[in-house]
Amino acid sequence: MNIEFRISNFEFSFRISDFDIRIYHKLFFMRKILLYALANLFVVAAFSQESKTNDKRIAELEPQFEKVLKDWKAVGFAVAVVNRNKVIYSKGFGYRDYAKKIPVTTNTLFAIGSCTKAFTASLIGMLDNNKVVDIDKPAHNYLPDLAFYNNGMTDNITLRDMMCHRTGLPRHDYSWYLFSTSSRDSLVKRIQYMEPTGGVRDKWQYNNFMFMLQGVIAEKLTGQKWEQNIRSKILTPLNMTRTNFSVLDMAKDSDASLGYYIKNDSIIKKINYYNIDAMGPAGSINSSVNEMSHWVITWIEGGKFNGKEIIPSSFREQAISSQMVIGAAFPEQDVPDVFFSNYGFGWSLVSYRGHYRVEHGGNIDGFSASTCFFPTDSIGIIVLTNQNGSAVPSIVRNLIADKVLNLPYIDWSVNRKKVVDKAKAAALELKKNSTSMRKPGTKPSHPLKDYEGAFVNPGYGTMEIFENDDSLFARTSTKIFWLRHYNYDVFEPFEKDPEEGIDTSDAGQLKIQFNMDVNGTIQSALMALEPALKPIEFNKKEKEVALTAEMLQKYVGEYELGAGTARVYIKSNTLYLFVAGQPEYELASLGSDKFTIKSLTGYSLQFQKDEKNEIVSVSFIQPNGTFKASKKK
Repeated sequence: MNIEFRISNFEFSFRISDFDIRIYHKLFFMRKILLYALANLFVVAAFSQESKTNDKRIAELEPQFEKVLKDWKAVGFAVAVVNRNKVIYSKGFGYRDYAKKIPVTTNTLFAIGSCTKAFTASLIGMLDNNKVVDIDKPAHNYLPDLAFYNNGMTDNITLRDMMCHRTGLPRHDYSWYLFSTSSRDSLVKRIQYMEPTGGVRDKWQYNNFMFMLQGVIAEKLTGQKWEQNIRSKILTPLNMTRTNFSVLDMAKDSDASLGYYIKNDSIIKKINYYNIDAMGPAGSINSSVNEMSHWVITWIEGGKFNGKEIIPSSFREQAISSQMVIGAAFPEQDVPDVFFSNYGFGWSLVSYRGHYRVEHGGNIDGFSASTCFFPTDSIGIIVLTNQNGSAVPSIVRNLIADKVLNLPYIDWSVNRKKVVDKAKAAALELKKNSTSMRKPGTKPSHPLKDYEGAFVNPGYGTMEIFENDDSLFARTSTKIFWLRHYNYDVFEPFEKDPEEGIDTSDAGQLKIQFNMDVNGTIQSALMALEPALKPIEFNKKEKEVALTAEMLQKYVGEYELGAGTARVYIKSNTLYLFVAGQPEYELASLGSDKFTIKSLTGYSLQFQKDEKNEIVSVSFIQPNGTFKASKKK
């Protein structure tokens, strides 16, 4: 099998396909085990569109394709199959717009998600072939500002390590999914704060940031944006004219699919496009099965398209060879001829029923994909669907592969359904037997207003906590969550969907724990956003108030502090503090005569006035106490 479910804290992982970040998100926040549906609860009208090419062997499978569409509650999908340098079958099934009943065609654009990674790796391969870069040299040689969590990582991680997911970094996907930004440079700066869970080259760990980083390095070396490089070096030579890099462009296309998910295992719901332009090199390409067939033909034909080399042959060989072991992938009893699981450069590798298969999955909100080829059989299969976290691509892919490779029939849909049902049952049993650690009858230590503020983690971003109608909410750059009190200073986040509102029917695993400093002030929030690491800490950053030099003047002076003196002065329209024997401290105004020391956590100054509204003293508030100093006359 090509999919493996592991029941642990209600999580599951794909063996060789990309793990859908939206599923990951739902697992944390809603404890949804799977987004797949139970069969026969809701019927989707399944039909196929006329195909330009019609291999009779594959055409015989069309009733099964329609059954897959219905059984898995999918709205639509498209498929293309190539043999050597020709498309032997292509067809669309179902709808690209469910409400308007607009059919899928072989030219319909879908988000291909992480199938993008092979494009980015190929760009690096071209630069390596042209001696512009050496994939075995430290990556920071080409991007001097690049820094990892420690010097050992910075000095040793290479582009080869990035291309095969062996840098030691876990996913850290919430950094880009919940704390999205339009700037790749700002995403690169976050990397140095991301803690590893292994040594460099110790183990395989999927990481989207490392493919984004490859794109940034290519931009640095070529002087062109990643999108321009992919367009000029790959898409244009392959006549992939409608393929694009942003859902903003896809939305403008006259034959683009909408995205969908299954709610409560039965209801088809439209989901908004998710813009990941900054993470583009890891997964933002949108394409059709017709144009993706050109891409697959190129790989089958040794890197050539219409006789012209596009992908350097030496790189192609490395890219589809084992660079890192993903996992043991021991043969299973019911499918003993599917085994081993390795990774090349942007491609996953598996022994599929006696045939060498190169494949990559893709998932992003509302879309799932599978791009694969069998290099020794010269067969390629592309399946694109508009269903979130869908089993459809792998089921359809396997049905086609078995047919064209003349393998004994396996009902992959039934096979997958058994795995899904088994995983659900195990998860429900685990949930049933679990004991809540919640302490009833407790309440927050502070008024809700005291929790308000911006909470910052340099590896992730900023989360705003605010009060509204006697409730706390958390806002990131992409989501809003209602925070339901759990116990003490711990809250449960529930996503506030713009259309669906707040669903509290199933609490998630994630909690937000607020912490105080020794003075009793809310100082930080902890969230377990990366399962293998300790909770990620977001430190509260008070909102700064801009003051002019004239407004700051009243604080200037010397203050008697014990046997010494603290001097407050203005430099470059900014207030500073200096105490003998210590460095110069920059101060930031928080309003109401209060300032924070920008370089220190938990340190602030509160100035006091007399009846004439003149500053007469200052209190230094710090972890070991509060110390008052009088202003010298």
